[in-house]
Amino acid sequence: MNLGVLSLLFVLVAIVLGFVKKMNTGLIAMGVALIIGRIGGISDKDIIAGFNTSLFVMLLGVTYIFSISNCNGTLELFAKKAVALAGKRSKLIPIVLYILGVFLAAIGPGSIPVMALMAMFSMALAAQMKINPLMLTPIAVSGAAAGGLSPIAPSGIIGIELAAKSGFTDIGIPFFFNSLLSYTLFCIVMYFFFKAYKIEADAPLKMDDLPKFNREQIITLAGIAVMVVLVIFFKINIGLMAFLTAGVLTFLRVADEKQAVFGIPWGILIMVAGVNVLMDVVIKLQGIKMMATFLGSLMNESTATPILALTSGIMTFFSSTSGVVMPTMIPTVNDILTTLGNPQNITATEMISALSITSQNAGMSPLSTAGALIMAAYGSTFNPSPKEEHKLFITLFAISAAGLLFMVVASYFGLFKIFN
Repeated sequence: MNLGVLSLLFVLVAIVLGFVKKMNTGLIAMGVALIIGRIGGISDKDIIAGFNTSLFVMLLGVTYIFSISNCNGTLELFAKKAVALAGKRSKLIPIVLYILGVFLAAIGPGSIPVMALMAMFSMALAAQMKINPLMLTPIAVSGAAAGGLSPIAPSGIIGIELAAKSGFTDIGIPFFFNSLLSYTLFCIVMYFFFKAYKIEADAPLKMDDLPKFNREQIITLAGIAVMVVLVIFFKINIGLMAFLTAGVLTFLRVADEKQAVFGIPWGILIMVAGVNVLMDVVIKLQGIKMMATFLGSLMNESTATPILALTSGIMTFFSSTSGVVMPTMIPTVNDILTTLGNPQNITATEMISALSITSQNAGMSPLSTAGALIMAAYGSTFNPSPKEEHKLFITLFAISAAGLLFMVVASYFGLFKIFN
């Protein structure tokens, strides 16, 4: 069998095993990389070289510093104070939650930790306000997903690194703006579909009832602010800067070090690193080139971006955007553009934005990360019956499918061309 085809089958095996056996796909991918690498004549040294050290340092540094801010309650209190600003204008709370999710995810922690925070927080608010949680939670979680593609957040970093490896640079800002625009439009649809404009309730959180930021929290906020400024305006590596900031915060004892280290999402880091090693082997064996050639044979200039978005979104129904879909699909962009003859009306930024954002949006599926977090928050907050849980499961899958369709159609009509 052709080694390129065989390598793609190994990727499929890793994804299916991870899903069916509830195992970390990165662990499976690392082992699979050894097998297919040996079959393809790739040395162990070259297989290990596929481990993206730069990316791992950036992700570890960023997630560590925000584990610190989570441990000492900074993020939670900041979120409560932001919602309290809405006061009695309760119909504005979904909008505040969306903006809050964008902001918190964009300044560094990224989608997954902020999704978890916003899912639990919005569910608790819905219970307190005695309203349907669907009026709040999908919008709040979508905000975290939108902000997670900023140039200093993990998913954004992954996208930028993968694009740069394929020869596409300077996509960071348009990539982020495309995320904000597309998610904002879809959240407007959800706001009216779930009739969030009809929310009527007393102010669930009042500023006077909330405590002031304590010493540890003020230092943490100052540290994060300094880090963001230095990274954005002085072009310091986000990973190294995050380690420096986290070291200073730990020295100042703003949080328990062991607890902060334990709070790092190690499983996600392993998944991203492992899948990247496997995909590097697949690239060496021409698997990505073959996949891109096949997809390119189905495309023309009008359908290339929608087909890529649709493929990525369907993959995310059952897997991770940043850990699986982006490392698999972004490397195909260069070859697809070549197959299409490098058309002038399609750019790499457009295609990478479409596949990444559609994939993230499809992650609302209860079988993927965002949907699973919402299901968990619902279960712990409302103690639902099996029938109620099943109803939410179906609803989340419907939201995921609707989001996928929205992004695919939007990509056909050029939504992701606006920022290039």
